Amino acid sequence: MSRGTDLVKHFDVEVSPFAGFPEDHTNGFRELHMLLPTGRRILYATRKKISEPDGWQLQHEIEGAQFVFDVTAEIAEPALRPIPLQTKDVEQMVALAALTKPGPFDQRTIEFGHYHGIFSGEQLVSMTGQRLHVEGYSEISAVCTHPDHLGKGYAAALLQHQLKLIISQGKIPFLHVRADNERAIALYERLGFARSGVMNFYFMKRI
Repeated sequence: MSRGTDLVKHFDVEVSPFAGFPEDHTNGFRELHMLLPTGRRILYATRKKISEPDGWQLQHEIEGAQFVFDVTAEIAEPALRPIPLQTKDVEQMVALAALTKPGPFDQRTIEFGHYHGIFSGEQLVSMTGQRLHVEGYSEISAVCTHPDHLGKGYAAALLQHQLKLIISQGKIPFLHVRADNERAIALYERLGFARSGVMNFYFMKRI
């Protein structure tokens, strides 16, 4: 799903703002600047702290953490059966993500696949899916629940469903979270995730 060169990659803006290149590729931001139009926003994730690159305006920085699932941990059966989400659900998915802010989510983010949700009547109230797939790992993403439906076990059920799905594919689940999101971190650790390190998220605009 990526675009770019052999070393510098990005997604279409409606899929995801993520862009990346090898950390030892010193011309990465310069080449990315050549690939993208003025005003294009990107998200760059790294364990390191970086300064604002030439040609880019740093708009927001989030201190996060990366967690990796212990594949030897027991996964309980989900208390609820999540429903596969489809194109017809995209508007509700975008609205839920805008309300709860689990991370960037746009009209074509669903194309990453494996998105499932829980509905209250016709309203989507909780969801999660998969995003990046790298070197034997699959990322759980967009873990979010409507504020009016917190505490009902929806996020746990969705995560348990994703864990079983990813492990059945022979991959190791991982995810990212804001470093100050204590509620989410407590849930992840209870389910069998362990912190693997920091992850800094830089939201930038090409100028």
